[in-house]
Amino acid sequence: MVKYQNILVAIDPTQDDQPALRRAVYLNQRLGGRIKAFLPIYDFSYEMTTLLSPDERISMRKGVISQRTEWIREQAGAYLAAGIDIDIKVVWHNRPYEAIIREVMEAGHDLVLKMTHQHDRLQSVVFTPTDWHLLRKCPCPVWMVKDQPWPESAKALVAVNLGSEEPHHDDLNKKLVRETTELAELVNHTEVHLVSAYPITPINIAIELPDFDPSVYNDAIRGQHLIGMKALRQHFAIDEKMTHVEKGLPEEVIPDIAEYLNTGVVVLGTIGRTGISAAFLGNTAEQVIDHLRCDLLAIKPDGFVSPVNPETDEE
Repeated sequence: MVKYQNILVAIDPTQDDQPALRRAVYLNQRLGGRIKAFLPIYDFSYEMTTLLSPDERISMRKGVISQRTEWIREQAGAYLAAGIDIDIKVVWHNRPYEAIIREVMEAGHDLVLKMTHQHDRLQSVVFTPTDWHLLRKCPCPVWMVKDQPWPESAKALVAVNLGSEEPHHDDLNKKLVRETTELAELVNHTEVHLVSAYPITPINIAIELPDFDPSVYNDAIRGQHLIGMKALRQHFAIDEKMTHVEKGLPEEVIPDIAEYLNTGVVVLGTIGRTGISAAFLGNTAEQVIDHLRCDLLAIKPDGFVSPVNPETDEE
């Protein structure tokens, strides 16, 4: 079964160029299927005015939706003229991420593409951007598109977690590699690499334990990751030269390897934590994404249930 046959593109209302739509068309030309250009809009001023009756406010909403629909149609004009199957939908909703996730649930979309902007880390803690909500809560894979051309001979880089003893990480690692290799075969026979980062020796342990040997610790940790990587690559018949085990933090190692390989997309798993722990600790995806110069594809583990209520409320 070919994946990504029902793509939703989150349109950026702040600019005329739409890299996410461009990337969706790129995939569609190789995979087939349908694309939906989706835009949630909301203007609080229309809700606050006392000069308009409820009917007039509804009419004004419809007028804005109609204008934005035509604007998207203009943005997609060249693709539509070329015969690309693109639906256009604009909704009135004051929380974009909820509107996107509910549309995914209602229409059975199997991939969301969205252009991502660089975020200040402190600001993202205080004002959580739509990007972070989608990474944590969207039930289908989320492809964050950076505003740059797809590199020539681009590679796919799968970031795997080999240091955890929790069984769900092993299952998620296999899911990431399996889905990436299947997609890569269909999209230009893209070369797939695997990367894993292992931690450096904790300084406090080296200081507090005089007999502690950092080199022995490092060798043991690296050996554990190399054994895990070997088992994973052999399971999928991936050549050893396509695997990378490096010392350091994931948010440093993964972007460095991605740049070195001229990677088009980094694929990683998001467990989808929410609440205080997610706001201050963040997922690996959230820590990595601002350091990447390429696209990022975030995939949830099997059995993930979105916390967003699929029922649509009247806004």
